[in-house]
Formats: sequence, C-alpha cells, structure tokens
Amino acid sequence: MTPTEPTFALELPEGHLAVHDLVAGPVDPEAPVVLAAHGITANGLSWQRVADELGRRRPGAVRVLAPDLRGRAASADAAGPYGLGVHADDLAAVASAFAARPVLVGHSMGGFVTALAAARYPDRFGGVVLVDGGLAFPAPADLDVDAALAAVLGPAMERLSMRFADEDEYLAFWDAHPAIGPVLRGPAGEAVRRYVLHDLVAAGGADRGDADAGSAEDAGAGWRSSCVLDAVRQDGADVLADPEAHAAARVAVGHGLPVELVWAHRGLQDEPQGLYDDGRLAALDLPDALRTTGVDTNHYAVILEEEAVAAVADAVERVLDAG
Repeated sequence: MTPTEPTFALELPEGHLAVHDLVAGPVDPEAPVVLAAHGITANGLSWQRVADELGRRRPGAVRVLAPDLRGRAASADAAGPYGLGVHADDLAAVASAFAARPVLVGHSMGGFVTALAAARYPDRFGGVVLVDGGLAFPAPADLDVDAALAAVLGPAMERLSMRFADEDEYLAFWDAHPAIGPVLRGPAGEAVRRYVLHDLVAAGGADRGDADAGSAEDAGAGWRSSCVLDAVRQDGADVLADPEAHAAARVAVGHGLPVELVWAHRGLQDEPQGLYDDGRLAALDLPDALRTTGVDTNHYAVILEEEAVAAVADAVERVLDAG
C-alpha cells in the first residue's frame, strides 16, 4: 500500500510536518498562498476538491498548501505536545518557510487552528475562512472529553481502534458512513478515496498512544488509521474547552483581518441539525465584520461536494481579494 507522498517536509526537533501542494500544474512563484488546516481525524488531502476549484478559477495564480497536522497521516511521527496552539504555531512556521502571508482556511477542528494562528500572528496571515468550525460556546466544567468526542464524532472516533484487512475493507467502512458514503460514490469519489486512504497505515507501525490498540501479538495484523490517539484527545479537549481558541476568531477580526464562516446545514452523520444554525450563530453575537454563509450540505461534504466547494472557494476568493 503506497500512501500519497507530500510535496514538502518541514523538519521539526522530532519528526517532520508533511505539506501537500495541491494545485496541479505550474504556479507563478509570486502567486498568493492559501494554507489549509484539516479536521481532527482527517489529513491534508481532504482539501483537494477546494484546491482543484481554486486552480480552475485562477489557473497558475494561486497555491494551496495543506499540511498533515501533527499526529496524522504523513506527519504521524511529529511528536507532541499536541493541541491547537501547537498546530497554530506550525502553520506560522509553514508561512515563514514559504515567505508568504497566506490566507488561512480551516475545516472543523482546523477552523479553530486557523483562527488561533491568525489571532496569535495577525501580521503573518491575510485572513481566515472557517469551514463548519472555529466558533464555539463555553464548555461545562465537568466535561468528559472522551465521551464528548465519541458522541460528536461517532464512527470517525471508532475507527481509531479498528483494524482493517485491506484498502477495500477500509473503503467499505467509509462507504457505510451516512455523510461520506454518498460523496464517495459520487463525482468526487476519486478525490475522497485518495484522502481516506492517505490515513491508512500498517497496524504494526509506531505507537499511537492508544491503550486500546490491542496486544503485541496482533499489533502487526492488517491496517489501521494513522491518527495518534493522544493527539486527537488533546486537540479535541482544546476544541471543546480552550478559551483562547474559542475567542480567536473575534480576536482576528479585532486585528482587522477579514474572517468568514461557511457553515453546513446538516451534521456529522448527515442529520438535519448541523453544528451551527441561524439561531446558534445569533446567540454567539459575532462581530458584524464576520461574514457567514450557510450551505445545504453536511459537515464532511462541505469541502467535498460541488456546490459546497464552490461556496468555500467563493469565500476564499473574497478574502484573497480583500488582502
């Protein structure tokens, strides 16, 4: 099984951060950069459809860089500490490596990461597009992180302790997912297959901090998700309860950066209630300058389905032009 190779590797004190350059064909060296951060159990290839759309609209005139964040896919060996602040600092390091002032775009957990990067380093970035993430209400003091992650993420969390015989079995798991399965079987299927298979590694690989991963006897059997469970737990705890991350989008707006939210009407299991709705957004009392756009899709398909991808690309273009 051959994973999709990243284009660049940013060396870290231990391990490296893999970065995908997603726009096909030659790109002007002076072209603006879009720096994309993925969700909590995803990887950089989740952004391929958005990159393709931006490349179609601006041929040779935009670059889309999408790292596999620490603890995922080709960056699974990048050691902790984990957490949203570490990922935000990593994005700033990527921006510095490319001598660019990129526009940030973040999906789900990546929305919090990009908002936090912009809030901490407003002079390093040109603006932010949050995609069904990046805004939250305060968490209860007695929050059980593992229980909350299992309740919210469902099958995406379950798969971290599962073993798969081969690619076909892993694809069958995703085919049965109510939000991703229909996209996998549709026009975006090839891009989705590349994205989900980039997460698959030999089960006998490096320790993932997973106490439930099985015994040494069966550790080498089959294939598993690349996600490091400790990274998912720490990042999830920050998404649910970190006050700096929750305030970051407002802070970025206060710094004068353009910030937009593209939100999905439906949820992580394609259920009618999404993470956001008009009432929830009103209750957040967002800054007037923070533009919001709702799309009739679900949490995962918002960066995969054609209509939703177009809405995300529209927002990215507005922020690029504002810069």
